[in-house]
Amino acid sequence: MLSCDICGETVSSEPDMKAHLLIVHMENEVMCPLCKLSGVNYDEMCFHIEAAHFEQNELERNFKRINTVQYGTSENRKDSSLQCRADINSSVHSACASNQPKISAESLPKDGTLKHKDFYSENVTESRKFLKSTEKQSDRTKIKESIYETMYSPPECPFCGKIEDNSQDMETHVKTKHADLLDTPLEGVDRVQCSRDLELAQQLQQEEDRKRRSEESRQEMEEFQKLQRQYGLDNSGGYKQQQLRNMEIEVNRGRMHPSEFHRRKADMMESLAIGIDDGKTKTSGITEALYRYYQNAATDVRRVWLSAGVDHFHSSFGDKGWGCGYRNFQMLLSSLLQNDAYDDSLKGMSVPCIPKIQSMIEDAWKEGFDPQGASQLNNRLQGTKAWIGACEIYTLLTSLRIKCRIVDFHKSTGPLGTHPRLFEWILSYYASEREGSPKVVCTSKPPIYLQHQGHSRTVVGIEERKNRTLCLLVFDPGCPSREMQKLLKQDMEVKQLRKFVGNLKHKQYQIVAVEGVLSSEEKIARRQASQVFTAEKIP
Repeated sequence: MLSCDICGETVSSEPDMKAHLLIVHMENEVMCPLCKLSGVNYDEMCFHIEAAHFEQNELERNFKRINTVQYGTSENRKDSSLQCRADINSSVHSACASNQPKISAESLPKDGTLKHKDFYSENVTESRKFLKSTEKQSDRTKIKESIYETMYSPPECPFCGKIEDNSQDMETHVKTKHADLLDTPLEGVDRVQCSRDLELAQQLQQEEDRKRRSEESRQEMEEFQKLQRQYGLDNSGGYKQQQLRNMEIEVNRGRMHPSEFHRRKADMMESLAIGIDDGKTKTSGITEALYRYYQNAATDVRRVWLSAGVDHFHSSFGDKGWGCGYRNFQMLLSSLLQNDAYDDSLKGMSVPCIPKIQSMIEDAWKEGFDPQGASQLNNRLQGTKAWIGACEIYTLLTSLRIKCRIVDFHKSTGPLGTHPRLFEWILSYYASEREGSPKVVCTSKPPIYLQHQGHSRTVVGIEERKNRTLCLLVFDPGCPSREMQKLLKQDMEVKQLRKFVGNLKHKQYQIVAVEGVLSSEEKIARRQASQVFTAEKIP
């Protein structure tokens, strides 16, 4: 059994005690409506009001009635003083007890008024004894009920709001219906508030999640639009529109005369109409110049292998920032067109302009080559600034019955993120016999298309230096004609072409290497194989 430290009530278990404390002493605390006394039980409060307030109020009302009714106004108060004094003695005697000392007339104030507060302080103790001994239990019960009606409302459940007739019923209700909320004193009292706090926290979390998802969606859309612009898929026009815009900018900045603008515009429109590159970005004769250079200079080079003749093409106003893949295809095709072995496949062709190359790739897609790649580019290149890579170069060459292969150097094969296996593969491509060959070897092999993230270039040869290291010779479509034409001079410097192993540190490289001509049957087989595009991987 457990005993309440406040009221002394005993209960059988700890949950019963918690319910008792909650209902009797916390939720429905009894408080005196006259002096705000609290912290006692119901019976104690009834006794307090009887003793401290009920008798005092009765006496004060008697004295007030005596002064105002029996004495009357101040004008007739003096004339009836003797009679008033007798009435007072009689009233006090009947209210307090027969054994109380009588008040003499001489003890009253001369003005005839009764100082009832002084009188109360002297006789209240005896009055209480008298009332307690003379009042019946039924009168006490009526007083209690009256006090209950004025100061005590039915208890209300703090968990569900249900109202019970008394504290005992409320204790039973809480113990039977809300026992799970009485695990600890704090949980019993604060569980409702905690539930509200939890609901509010969940609402705040949901709002935060909604804002976060909205911000993520916004960032994803911005990133997607950025990629669309980067890869030329933002519907802002293609080669022709960019060429005209950039030339207009040059005119507005005073760097191009209006007559030059109109002349270039006319040349561009003619080139687009016939589908042939106008050659304004082309530099020819560099391979022959390199042969002469290595014959007479480059003392630190042990041996060098050069591709078949190739022209350099650089980006123009129309494709700056996105046209490197197309320009490298022009370089590769320019070499194939100079090689008789490819005449059957390329009969009657000239180096096409960029919009024509886009049209040719679309035609290859329509034939059934690389459907996945076509889908990624929305089956459309014309009128866009879409980038192309090794897969599109392979698709276009194969559709022209040019035998080629893609090799994927998908991870580093050397220290510090380098790719020595890439250099070794290119050396084996150009140099079938290394020992006993002359210092400069002009091969019949076409140049190699070299792709990495964000850019592509064309490999036109490879050096084997006297320290046995390898160095690629590379044409970059980002290099303008004025720089490439310096290679045609007597005092040429090939530094801008050289790429050592330590210069190529991208995570991944892909190459497209031409190996001959396909028969019609081989073309069909490769078209079928391109339905699920795979590349040879090294390592």
